[in-house]
This record gives sequence, C-alpha cells and structure tokens, in this order.
Amino acid sequence: GKLIKLAGKLRDRRNELNQAASERASRRDELNAKTREQVDLAQEHREKRDELNEKVQEHKQQRNELNAKANELFDEVDDMKGDLDLDEGKDLDTLESEIEDLEFRQQTEVLSAEDERELIEKIEDKREQYRKRQDALEDTEGLEEVKAEAEEVRAEASEHHEKVTELADEAQEHHNEMISAYREADDVRDDADEWHEKFVEAQEAADRHHEDFVRVQKRLREMDKEEEQERKSERDQRREEAEEEADEIYQQFLDGETLDTEDLMKLQKAGKL
Repeated sequence: GKLIKLAGKLRDRRNELNQAASERASRRDELNAKTREQVDLAQEHREKRDELNEKVQEHKQQRNELNAKANELFDEVDDMKGDLDLDEGKDLDTLESEIEDLEFRQQTEVLSAEDERELIEKIEDKREQYRKRQDALEDTEGLEEVKAEAEEVRAEASEHHEKVTELADEAQEHHNEMISAYREADDVRDDADEWHEKFVEAQEAADRHHEDFVRVQKRLREMDKEEEQERKSERDQRREEAEEEADEIYQQFLDGETLDTEDLMKLQKAGKL
C-alpha cells in the first residue's frame, strides 16, 4: 500500500514537472523566435546600410573626380590670367579718368614747352595702357568660358557631396538600427537561455521522478508476481493435501468402510468417483 501511494505521488509529480517543462520550453521557443526576428531585422538594416555605403562610395568617387577636374580648370584660369596680366594694373575706368584729368590740365593750364611735352607723353602713355588693357580684356572671352565650366563642374561636385552626406546619414541610421536590433536579440537570447535552463531543470527532475516511478512500478509487479506465486503454491499444496485425503478415503471405501456424505463429496471433488 505504501508503494502504491508512493507510485501515485511520483506519477503526479512527474506529470507536473513535465507540464512545467513543456510550458518553459514553449516560452523558450517564443523567445528564440523573437531572437531570430531581431537578427533578421538587423540583417535587413545591415544590407540596406551596405547598399547605401556603396552608393556613398560611388558619389564620393564622382565628387572627387569632378573636384579634380574643377581644380584643373581653375588652374587653367589662373594661368590664363597670368598670361593676360589681368591681376596687375588699373581697370579701364580708372585709366579713362586719369586720361581725362591730364587732357583737362593740358587744355586749362599754361605750361612751359618742357612741361607741355611731359604732359603729352603721360597722356600718350595712359592711352597706350588703356589700349593694352582693352585688348587684354577682349582676349578674356575664352577665360570666362573656362571659368564658367570650372564653376559648373564645381557645382556638380557639390551636388555629389550633398548626396554623399545625405546617403551617409541614412546609412548611419540603418547602422544604428542594426546595432539596436542585435542588442535586442542578445537580450532576448539571454532570456531564452534562462528559460532553457529552467526547462532542463524541470525536465531532468521529471525524468528522475519517472525513473523512480518506474522502479516502484517494477517492484510492485515483482511483488504481484511473488504474491501470485505464493497463492499458486498454497493452491497446489491444498490440492495435494486434498488428493492425499481423497486417496485415504478411497482406500477406506475399498476396505469396506462406510463413508459419510462429506467423504463422498471429497472423493467426487478429487475425481475419484
């Protein structure tokens, strides 16, 4: 009776532990699924980030090539300016004003012959400067074209630089999202590992209770067999005793002794009649 009661307790506790293990395994599996979702999300952000970074490199290359071309054009502009000597001397308006002042002085002042000659030479010199300056400026048409092209190329390079900045910022956002998703996956995975440990703990305890339950059940079956064997032995012994008694009664019958009803029933039961 104690073993039967113990077997019941072990069975019930085993079932409780198996139920707990199943619930913990379900919770662990849910967390592992969430972990995979976060890892997949992180991978999506990684792929998007890498795709954007490739575009960043493409725009960087185009920007750098355009900047190099713009620098070459601006260098060409500087060389042309140097050849035209435009960065030195006075502009046309200034020269024209100076010529007018000298001519006004020539017309209004009474000068000696020597001063008059010097003034005329100054006027001629200014006029020569004016002509050279005017000729040089007329030759700057090609320079302006190169300068305009250089500025256009520089503007295009700036557009690519803006695109680089825009795409780099977007790539950084995806990078941050990727890091966040990986961290979330790590946190959830830690929770899943804890629930797995709880599952293993419950499952191992359930297995131990099951093993104990099986041992008790085995012992109960052994005891049942022992009891059955004892009952069989008792039946065999009683049958042997009954047969011996029937033999004695039958012998008495052969010897002519009178048998009562009980003796006759014993002979009949033993198959002697």
